[in-house]
Formats: sequence, C-alpha cells, structure tokens
Amino acid sequence: MKKWLCAASLGLAMAASAGVQAADKIAVVNVSSIFQQLPARDAVAKQLESEFKSRATELQGMERDLQTQMQKLQRDGSTMKASERSKLEKSVMAQRETFSSKAQAFEQDNRRRQMEERNKILSRIQDAVKNVASKEGYDVVIDANAVAYANADKDITADVLKQVK
Repeated sequence: MKKWLCAASLGLAMAASAGVQAADKIAVVNVSSIFQQLPARDAVAKQLESEFKSRATELQGMERDLQTQMQKLQRDGSTMKASERSKLEKSVMAQRETFSSKAQAFEQDNRRRQMEERNKILSRIQDAVKNVASKEGYDVVIDANAVAYANADKDITADVLKQVK
C-alpha cells in the first residue's frame, strides 16, 4: 500500500513538473480581433452584397406590391363586390405565400454564403496560426477569449495578422 501511494505521489509530482514545462510553450491569439481587422472581410461583404443585390431588389418590389394590394383591400374591401373582394383576397394570399417562400430562400442562401466565406477566412487565420506557432516553437495556441490572463509576451496575434494580410 505504501509503495502504491509513493508511486502515485511521484506520478503527480512528475505530471505537475511536466505541466510547468509545457506552460512555457503555450501561446495566445485573439482570432476575433484578427478577423475584424482583415481587409478581406470588407471585400467579401461587398462581394456578397452585389451577389444578392438583384434578389434583394426583387423582394423589395414584391413587398411593396403586396403592401399596396393589402392597403387596397383594407381601404376598398367593404365597398367592393363580394366576388371582387374574394378575388383580391386570394391574390393577396398567393402573393404573401410567394413572397414568404422567396424571402425564406433568400435568407437561407445569404446565410449559407456568409458562412462559407467566413469559414474560408477563418481557415486562412488557422493556417497562419499554425505557421507562426511552428516557427516560434509553441506546442499549444489558445484563443485569447478563452483565457482569463496571459502574459503579453505569449500573444502572437500581431504575427498572425501580418501573415494573414
């Protein structure tokens, strides 16, 4: 029993000393800061805006037409013939369904493309982090947002940003 306790305490001591040595090879990087500072982010935003501009314009026109039809129905519905009012109501409902489905598809496509472009940029950042870490001899790189405190000497954010730009 004493041998087992001695071995366990020796193992803990060795693990603790290994942890101290490994701490010397840990770096910190602020990925969100790098992402915000990249000029490519603005270029991608403009690219996506132009990519979806025609669909957004079409949706805005559909929305205006739908609002016009709904206002007409509210304003003139009580004085219209029942058949005209029924026809207009059906038309408004069909327009509303079409608009809703197109708007939902637009949002999904837009969100998907934004995620694709975001992931491309994050992949570039991750590759740069790996390159800087291997050059500097770091074993572990942790996101600065996940750390309560880090020595400024261990922060490689500026180096990664230079490499990504």
